[in-house]
Amino acid sequence: MISPSTSPDLDLAIAQFRDLMACWPSGVAVVTGSVGGRPVGCTATAVASVSTRPPLLLVSLAANSRTLHAIRHTGGRFGVCVLSSAQRALARQFARGDPTERFAGVGHVWQLGVPVLRDAVVAAVCAVRAELAVADHVLVIGSPQRILGDLRHNPAIWFQRAYWELCPAGAPVQ
Repeated sequence: MISPSTSPDLDLAIAQFRDLMACWPSGVAVVTGSVGGRPVGCTATAVASVSTRPPLLLVSLAANSRTLHAIRHTGGRFGVCVLSSAQRALARQFARGDPTERFAGVGHVWQLGVPVLRDAVVAAVCAVRAELAVADHVLVIGSPQRILGDLRHNPAIWFQRAYWELCPAGAPVQ
């Protein structure tokens, strides 16, 4: 496990690091799992491709998160639901809302024992292949077992501490 360093300049370093990362645009996803048959989830912007052969992705979750607990104790599966720009309110709900109420009124379907949000741009149900503890987070490596979605939706983007959306479909910047 890699531990956080402590020094008198740590507060300044953390503030500068947050400013640095605020300039890194990222997709917005909700990572899901279940506890006792009840859905749980949290917003994540730290989602990345690891490999295409074999297909692997990673998500970074707080070491004390209910979602990580659910993944570890209910079969080692999790969902990654890429949110559309129209689902920005869901991103906030899953980031700050009461963890026991985050799925209240949220449309979802069950796939391989994992809740998947309706109207996500794309979603994957993954099987855990590895974990790596890093500071106060855990990197969870998953192998997609099922992929579904509606690519007509425009994804939400997290940039400069706010939600953005891409250019309209069919209008890429050259």
